Amino acid sequence: METIRCDGRILAVRIRKGRTPGVLFLPGFRSDMEGTKATFLDALCGRLGRACLRFDYRGHGRSPGRFEDFTIGGGLADALCVLDRAADGPVVAVGSSMGGWIALLLARARPERVAALVLIAPAPDFTERLMWRVWPEAKRRELRERGVVWEPSDHEGPVPVTRTLIEDGRRHLLLEDASLPVRCPVHVLHGMRDEAVPWELSLELAAKLETPHVTVELVKDGDHRLSRPQDLARLERAVVRMLEEVSP
Repeated sequence: METIRCDGRILAVRIRKGRTPGVLFLPGFRSDMEGTKATFLDALCGRLGRACLRFDYRGHGRSPGRFEDFTIGGGLADALCVLDRAADGPVVAVGSSMGGWIALLLARARPERVAALVLIAPAPDFTERLMWRVWPEAKRRELRERGVVWEPSDHEGPVPVTRTLIEDGRRHLLLEDASLPVRCPVHVLHGMRDEAVPWELSLELAAKLETPHVTVELVKDGDHRLSRPQDLARLERAVVRMLEEVSP
């Protein structure tokens, strides 16, 4: 593990050298660079001789900071710093869940560096679409008054959601616009048994992307994590295809 300094903060990174374009993995909310999909992609890049870059957002995994201080804008700033300072060339950005939102923002901000996207159960605008708008008024009032509420999680204890996270998320919404200026090739994987992020969200996203090169692969029996062996095989095929398409 290595660290890089970004505007006074420190981020934990793992850098595999290799041919470019390589892979940049963007974890989900409360996830980190040591998860199943992240380590699977690192091993895949090792076999292919490709570069692979993994990192933890501030307050996640091995990067210092409080999770409660994390925002979408902060996650984007972390991803930009890692891309600018640690990647040798263009990348195929692979984003999981919230990481899909960050990947889309990254592609919009650095179109010359993000050669393609692979999005796994992407969750753009989740703070608004899947939290604020579906919460009862009592929960929204609690957030306004106390500054934090707690969301249940199937994989860990209750997760703190701050007012700052919700308010900052509104500055980075993507699906409110008629089109999304991402013009690189995009491959989306989404399970139809995903209980965290509806698969219909990926169809809406695909329709709004400006690129004509969009593939949406729905996994009828797949859940949100898409970490089974057969799901990882689909991920491998998608990433290898994208690497081959964008390589000189």
